[in-house]
Amino acid sequence: MQRIAHDPRPDRLERARRMGFAFADIAGEPYWDEAAHYRFTAAEIEEIETATTAIEAMTRQAVDYAVRQGLNGPLGIPDGAWAILRKSWEAQEPSLYGRLDLRYDGAGPPKLLEYNADTPTALFEAGVIQWEWLESGDGPAQGMDQFNSIHEALIQAWSNLGLPGRVHFACARDSEEDRGTVDYLRDTAIQAGIEAPFLHMDEIGWDGRRFLDLQGAEIAAIFKLYPWDWLLAESFGANIPRAATRWIEPAWRLIPASKAFLSLLWHLFPEHPNLLPAHLEPGKTGGPEIAKPLWGREGANITAPGIVTDGPYAGQPMLYQAYAELPVFGGRYPVVGSWIIAGEARGIGMREDATPITRDTSRFVPHLFAGE
Repeated sequence: MQRIAHDPRPDRLERARRMGFAFADIAGEPYWDEAAHYRFTAAEIEEIETATTAIEAMTRQAVDYAVRQGLNGPLGIPDGAWAILRKSWEAQEPSLYGRLDLRYDGAGPPKLLEYNADTPTALFEAGVIQWEWLESGDGPAQGMDQFNSIHEALIQAWSNLGLPGRVHFACARDSEEDRGTVDYLRDTAIQAGIEAPFLHMDEIGWDGRRFLDLQGAEIAAIFKLYPWDWLLAESFGANIPRAATRWIEPAWRLIPASKAFLSLLWHLFPEHPNLLPAHLEPGKTGGPEIAKPLWGREGANITAPGIVTDGPYAGQPMLYQAYAELPVFGGRYPVVGSWIIAGEARGIGMREDATPITRDTSRFVPHLFAGE
C-alpha cells in the first residue's frame, strides 16, 4: 500500500461537473482530490475484500442475536422504535448498501472502525468519479485496475429487492452532498427500469393510512437518505407501522448503525482479527481508547488521546473502542471505505485527512491496484 503524489488533471473540475459532481470542491478546497492516489497490490485488495465479507457475515449474526435477546437498551434504541426494527428484521427486508470504515495499512489485517449501515455517503465518488479517473487512461492510472464494481452492483441490486415499479427518493433540504447521493441512486434505479421521482422529506404527506407524495400518489416504496434515529424520534415516525410502505434502508439497519453495535460484535466474536476491542464502559479495552457518541456522525464529539472534536452530539451515551490511530502516508491519514452492495463487497473509496479523525471536510482520493 502506497500513497503516490502527482499533478491533478488540469480539467479535473470540468470533468466532475460533466458527470454531475457538484461538490468536487467545497468552500474553495478540493474534496475530490487528484493530487495523489493510493496504490494497492492485488493481495492487499483481496485482504480488504475478505475482511469486508467476514464483517458483513458477523453483522448479520449479531443483528439476529440482538433481536432475539431484545438488546434495544444496550444499543441505545428507544423502546418505541424496537418493534419496528424487530418486524423489519423478522421479515428479512433486504438491504441495498452500506459502508464499512476500516483502518488498514497493508501491514496488518483491516480493522473495523464503524459500520455506516443506514445513511452512508461518498457513494457517487467511489462508484463513478474515481472510475472515470482510472478509465481516462491518464498518467498513473494507465494499465491499472480498481476494486470497484459498485455501479453495476447497484443497478443489479434494484432488480433483486422485490420493489414495485415506482420508488420514491428523498432527503433533507439544503445538503448538496445528500442530494447528489440520492440523485445518483435514482439514476441507478432508473437504469434498472424503476420509476424514481424525488421529493424532500418534509414533502411526504400522510392521509391517515398511507404516505403520499405531492401529487397525492401513494408512496409504496421509498429510499430515504435520512437517519432512522431521527425519523423515529419525530411525530412522523409514529405513522410508519400503520403504512405498508417499503423503506430503504430497512428499519433493522438502525441496529448496526448504533456505535454500541461494535461492542456487541466484540462480545460475540472476541479477538477476531478484523475487530477492535469495544465496550460500553471506559477502561475495559486494555489500552488507549477512543470515545464515540452512539449516534454521532462525521467525526463529531470524539475523544481520543490528544484529540477532542466538537459537534452536536455532546451528552449522548458513548462507546469506548481501542484506539487504533490511522496510518500516515505522506502526512495524510487515510480510512478505507469498503462498500457492501446487496450484502457483497463491491469496492472501496479512500478518504484522507491531515488529522487522525475523518470529518466531513476530509478529501476523497482515487485508488488503484496492480497484480504482483
